[in-house]
Amino acid sequence: MSKIAFCFPGQGALEAGMGRELAEAVPAAMDVYRVGSEASGLDLQKLCFDSPLEDLVDTEVQQPALVATCLAILAAIRSEGIQPDVVVGHSVGEFSALAAVGALDTGEAIGLVRERGLAMAEAARNHPGAMAAILGLEDEEVESLCRRIVGVWPANYNCPGQIVISGENEAVEELCAEAESLGARRAIKLKVSGAFHSPLVAGARDRLKPAIDRIGFHDPIAPFMSTVTARIEPAAKLGSLLLEQLTAPVKFTQAARGLVHDGVTTFVEVGPGNVLSGLIKRIDKGARAIPVNDLASLEKLREALST
Repeated sequence: MSKIAFCFPGQGALEAGMGRELAEAVPAAMDVYRVGSEASGLDLQKLCFDSPLEDLVDTEVQQPALVATCLAILAAIRSEGIQPDVVVGHSVGEFSALAAVGALDTGEAIGLVRERGLAMAEAARNHPGAMAAILGLEDEEVESLCRRIVGVWPANYNCPGQIVISGENEAVEELCAEAESLGARRAIKLKVSGAFHSPLVAGARDRLKPAIDRIGFHDPIAPFMSTVTARIEPAAKLGSLLLEQLTAPVKFTQAARGLVHDGVTTFVEVGPGNVLSGLIKRIDKGARAIPVNDLASLEKLREALST
């Protein structure tokens, strides 16, 4: 029997007005914004529904706004009786994924990512850095450059031919130039405030750890595929993985391949945009990827699963 994976996007998957249409149509989705606002101390409904995009881009605001929207969309999908066989998240999307399988409750997830965003922003101010997407090289070629150039590391394995690197500004610039000389199609600096998923932001772990330690993680009601280890992980490891995640690379390519190997044929992207759906199609051409972020796409999901 083919399986369905729910996948949750990471930072950058932003849209003005995100979540509004579904929240106004589905009371359970609107409840997520109310609970999330109380947990984060932010007016997430106003930020997500009415604010311009520039009010959402800061890491410490973007993360709780994004996770709240993902969980609101999840509530709308659940109102149709649709459930996942397994979940996976890209970076901060792992908090959404864990809430989706009951390892965290909604308030805990959104409160944690508010603290995570503040911790990451502080770490980035203390140790400035940059990130860049390298397009068109083999993973091994980019890894080799990271070993050779001091101060830069692989940060996101997004899909074959697309790795994001992270590190010190000059090291990132040097690797971009070297990658292009090796034949990379493009090397694009990302609009981010720090060198996330690298040792430069290790300070964020110290600030986030007390908040993580206060959480009692529950056994997931469906398997959770970690993008730190690219393996299904149990409740006992979740706290340490969420801390390790801050400086470890996101192994989305490896995790998605593992899910396909385990029988997943349909990936439902639960969140604004469709970035993960595009990556999944590049990882496995036979996989079906369905982004859900409004009423029309929710209807498409219902129709797709009914056939």
